[in-house]
This record gives sequence, structure tokens and C-alpha cells, in this order.
Amino acid sequence: MEYIPFNSRNPLHKTPFGAVAAGEKITFKLVFPRSLSCSCVELVIHKDGGEEKRFPFFWLSMQGESEEWWCLDYIQNETGLYFYHFEYSTPWGKTAVRRNESSLGLLSGGKNDFQLTVFAKDFQTPEWLKGGLIYQIFPDRFYASGTEKKNVPQDRILRQDWGGEPSWRPDGLGRVLNNDYFGGDLEGIRQKLPYLSGLGVSCIYLNPICEAQSNHRYDTSDYEKVDSLLGTQKDLERLCADAKSFGISVILDGVFSHTGDDSRYFNKKGRYGSSGAYRSKQSPYFSWYTFREWPYNYRCWWNFETLPEVNEENESFISFITGENGVARRYIKAGVRGWRLDVADELPDKFLDEFRKAVKAEKSDALILGEVWEDASNKCSYGSRRRYLQGAQLDSVMNYPFAQAVLGFIRSGIVEGFSEKIMTVLENYPKCVVDVLMNHIGTHDTMRAITALGGESCEGRDRLWQSTHSLSPEQYERAVKLLKLAAVIQYTLPGVPSLYYGDEAGMQGYKDPFNRVCYPWGEENKELIEFYKNLGAVRKECLCFKDGTFYTVSEMLSCLAFVRKGENNSAMVIVNRNEHEISYFLPEEWKNSYALMGASPENGSVYLPALSAVILRKENEK
Repeated sequence: MEYIPFNSRNPLHKTPFGAVAAGEKITFKLVFPRSLSCSCVELVIHKDGGEEKRFPFFWLSMQGESEEWWCLDYIQNETGLYFYHFEYSTPWGKTAVRRNESSLGLLSGGKNDFQLTVFAKDFQTPEWLKGGLIYQIFPDRFYASGTEKKNVPQDRILRQDWGGEPSWRPDGLGRVLNNDYFGGDLEGIRQKLPYLSGLGVSCIYLNPICEAQSNHRYDTSDYEKVDSLLGTQKDLERLCADAKSFGISVILDGVFSHTGDDSRYFNKKGRYGSSGAYRSKQSPYFSWYTFREWPYNYRCWWNFETLPEVNEENESFISFITGENGVARRYIKAGVRGWRLDVADELPDKFLDEFRKAVKAEKSDALILGEVWEDASNKCSYGSRRRYLQGAQLDSVMNYPFAQAVLGFIRSGIVEGFSEKIMTVLENYPKCVVDVLMNHIGTHDTMRAITALGGESCEGRDRLWQSTHSLSPEQYERAVKLLKLAAVIQYTLPGVPSLYYGDEAGMQGYKDPFNRVCYPWGEENKELIEFYKNLGAVRKECLCFKDGTFYTVSEMLSCLAFVRKGENNSAMVIVNRNEHEISYFLPEEWKNSYALMGASPENGSVYLPALSAVILRKENEK
């Protein structure tokens, strides 16, 4: 068996765990066989892109007759991303202790350096979101209040068949216009606040609401206006105020990497008169865009001509968004509690720095959440390493690594490696970030969770295939069970669960636009909704889910067990992904716990039917 002198996740070897604040002391301890005759141990560390520096350990003590400990107290005063390993000297030469594929440092043979994230010592994230529940709403498809729609552009198609299939077939010119609307609005969301409160929701995340010429509204036409089909500025203010009375905050989707071509700023189609960068080089917005050859050849987002890309480092654009009277602060003044930044990894540091300053100046506990699909602590984009989570930009991110881990395990039944995916994020992210991670398992950009878990893969399938395929009754029944398992994990991992509207009602759907159909009011899966309400209640009851530590008890044979340990109470989550029942034998300290969900312990074990989960609770010993 390989000798392990260092484990970055073991407090015997490194304290504190994970990322650290600038100026915070880190204690490293390594243990070596006495037979190596080790004479020197060094920490070899470098800031990302910088030169290596060396710091010597001191000999600490013997452990028994055959092992010895070496120790180093280390302080890094500068924020940044650091990488380190260790070198030790023996009579046979110098050897490096590097990381294997997880957190273990090997005497030899490890290939990777360990990562250390150092964040600003004053970095704080919003307390109001911790321990809460996010509910994501695609505004046109959640609930239509019946309020008369005014000032509706003539090229919009108003649907009268709530719940019908969204238009997706190209027109005669091969275009998919996304100009059909079902009438969901802000007033409709306000009317459903009691329903959302019953689910345990504490934060509503709205996909874009600014004026735009498509139903998804990611092609902003006017940042300073609420889209007419959704309502008015007063409707937004009323929603935020009434939501607050339910203990619910509202955050908006900020789309700042591009605008629509049919917008006040670009104005390719002339909807906004003679102004706009496409129509005049004298336009105040001309400098926002990059024209290779004006006006026809311009830089656009992912080569979509309808989405001209903005130069986010342009001073005029930055001022428009982040100035004292800019867009970022305008909506915070209206009662919004924060922003989710679309394609945050395509926004440059300069923009993100100024955006944070503006938002926090308006409301210090406003949330800034970024869309980043990978590990956001070491993400590279546009040729450089990003510093999203070091205290000067984002508060948190959409947690795609967790989503992939949860869906992968529940879909396949393969649990081995699950905790490694979780622990990598927990180790690399600051704790204050972890506490407000957006833990989703489905969004407007992915297939519905129940479809992902129980349906055929749509990879390589076109929209025609996706439009004609749904779960059979037998598949649906099984998929509901799988969805419950995924939800239990989602609601109990570190961070904040995010529920995509209608997942709790059993909505199916492959990718856009089939994952964006109308909420099925009156036709919901009521048993599933009650399950989600119960999960929401469990989260509120057990405070360890707010900011408790995480550790895995076991992960094998399609069964996962982990613990969240808080200050006063702890919870143990056991998930049986097997198609057969099991009895799970509990660690001694959990034999007298009681069930928040599922069966209670009996004779030192707990019974789990096939495809089921148990959540146990116990009070911590003082």
C-alpha cells in the first residue's frame, strides 16, 4: 500500500481546511517513515504564473518508533491562486511529494501540485441567502395574471393555448424567431408568492425581464425598461415588496456580454428610429461594438448575428451599467436583491470589478452570482486565469460540478467518485462562497431533471426528435423516484438548492425550448410537490444545512451516505440507488438518531426500500 505523508483534506496534515483568507495562518504537517532518514523538508509554492519560493519545515516529533512529523506555519498575505508541493531530502537525494488524482500526497509518483485559494480577508457573502432555497422562473411561462397587455409590438405572437408546445420550427428564411409568448408576467409571479413560500423558497431568480424582442429575452433591447408583456417598473417594485413580506428576495438575470441587434443600442432593424451603432457612427453607442467593416461585419456572440457582442471594457458601456445611476444600481433601488450574471466567464475582470463596486455600494448584502460551468476557482478564459472568487468580483456561481455529480450518480447508479467531485469544490472555494453556491440540477439551459434522469439521451438528436419524445408511463413512474433521490442530495449538500420552475410539478422536456414550457397549473404532480414541500421544511428545521461541514461516510454498491455537521445539530443522508431494498448499518454515534425523512433507526441499522433515501438528525454532544 502506498505510503501517504500528506492529505490536504485531513486536519492532521493541513489546517484550516481548503481556501484561506489573506494573512491567515496555515499549518502544514507531513509524516515520514523514520527509515527514510529524512534530513530536510520544504514547502515549494508559487503564485499562478509566478516564481517558486521555498519555506523550510522544522522537525516536530516522533510517532511511535517508526514515523516522524515535520511542521510548518505559513502565511500568505497576497490574494491569488497558488500551487504547491513538498520536497524532502534523504541520503539518496531529493524527492517531491505531489498530489495524486485526489487529495493525497505521495512519497513519489504524484503528478500534480496542490491548489491553495487565497481570498481577501474582508470577503463576505450575503447572509440572507445561506440556508435558503432559490426558485428559478422563466417569466413568460410561469403564470399569466390575465392583466391586459399594453404597448405590445406588432411582430409578437400572443398565444392563447397555455401549455402548448413553444414554436421551434424555422420560417421560410431558416430563422427561429422565438417571438411566441404565452403571457406569463410579473403580476402572475406576485400572485403565486403563497405557493412559492409553501415550497420554502427564499429567493426568486428571474430569467431576463428587460425589454427584448424574443421570449427568452437574452437579446436585450433596452436595459432601462421592463418588457411590456411582463409589466412595468411599478409591477417589479410591487413584486419585490410583496415577496419581501414572505421572506423572499428577487434577483435578476444580467445579460451584459451582448445585446440584441434589434435594440436601442445597435438598432439594425430600425425599430428605434435613426439612432444606434448599426445606423450611425455618431451614435453614443457606436463605441460599444466592434465593427470589422461597418455596418455589416461586426463581432457577435458565438457567431449569432442577432447578438452583437459588446466591448465590456469600453468606458461608456461600463459607466452605463455600473455608474451611480447605471443599470446595476437602478434595479437594486427598485427592490431587487442581486444579479445573476449571464456568461460571467465572458465578462472581463475590469467589468466584473466595477460591477461589484456598484452593486455593493448600492446595497452591501446584494448578491452577485455568476454563470460559470467549470471549477470557478481556477477557470481560464480569454487566455488568463480568472479571479472570480477571491473577494473582488462574484459572491458565488452556478454549481455545475455538483449538478453533474448528482445527476451522474442517480442516472447511472455508480457512486464511486461522487465525494471526490464534491470535495474538490469544497476545498477550492472559500467557505463563504460555498454557503451560497447555486446548487441546481436543471435550468433553462439544460434538459429537465426528470427527463435527464429517466429519458433517452438527446445527444445527436435534432429538435424534431426531441419534440416527439417523452417518458412512457413506466419510465415516468421510475423517473419520479430518481428525481426524489437527486432532490434529497441537492437539498442537503453544502450550498443553496435551486429549483427550476415546474421540476417540483414533474415537468418533462429535452433542451430549449422544450425545457421552457408553461407551468402545468391544475395538472401538477401533487404527490411530488408535497415531497418538495417536505424537503423545504427539512432544510429549515435542521440548521446544519445552512453552513455545516460535509464529510462522506460511505460510497459503494450504489449507496451514498454523508453527514452535514453544524454547531448544534447534525444530519446524516443515506441514498439507496439500488433496485432492491437494503439495511444500512449505522456508525455508533448515529444509532440513537431520529428520522426527518424515511425510516427511523432500529437495532443499529436503518431500512431503505429500493430507490429511496433517509435523512437522520441528532443533536451534537456539548
